[in-house]
Amino acid sequence: MVQERTRKIVITGVLSAISIFLGITRLGFIPWVTGASLTIMQVPVIIGTVLEGPIVGFAIGLIFGVFSLIQAAVAPTGPTDIWFTNPLLSILPRMFIGPIAWLIYSSLKKWRIPALLAAGIGGSLTNTILVLSMIGVLGFLPWELLPAIAFANGLPEAVASAVLVVAVVSVWQQIEKDDDQGGSKV
Repeated sequence: MVQERTRKIVITGVLSAISIFLGITRLGFIPWVTGASLTIMQVPVIIGTVLEGPIVGFAIGLIFGVFSLIQAAVAPTGPTDIWFTNPLLSILPRMFIGPIAWLIYSSLKKWRIPALLAAGIGGSLTNTILVLSMIGVLGFLPWELLPAIAFANGLPEAVASAVLVVAVVSVWQQIEKDDDQGGSKV
């Protein structure tokens, strides 16, 4: 039990650090044809969720959100970053990425690859839909613009998230399988 708890804490810390690293270096943002960047900042949250469950995903999502708020306040990169100084926009939506991705993954996990793909897509779309919905609720943009943004950025982000989640989790699970069998085959 102690070993399992320690593992969850370590994975939460490592994936949170990766999320922060992606934000600080801007590697978590991919330039896109719409002029806005695609984000993969949600991927560590989804990976943590799949590997360790919804509480770990919630914690990594919370840290991602807090970092997003701090980044927007301290080192904004565009005019809309000021919006993310509001915790209802920067933190609250990110706390749901993990639990939603976990519900999707756990309901499909007997089919490993489809479950990972669905968790990647679902976790990413959770981020997109909740952030855009909060932008609408707070009146930062008209509701009529939000579906176009979701389509132009949210769908490509979901695809990228799905591919990255499958790749990383598959490698991770293979490494664990090799360790369980007494060492690497390399």
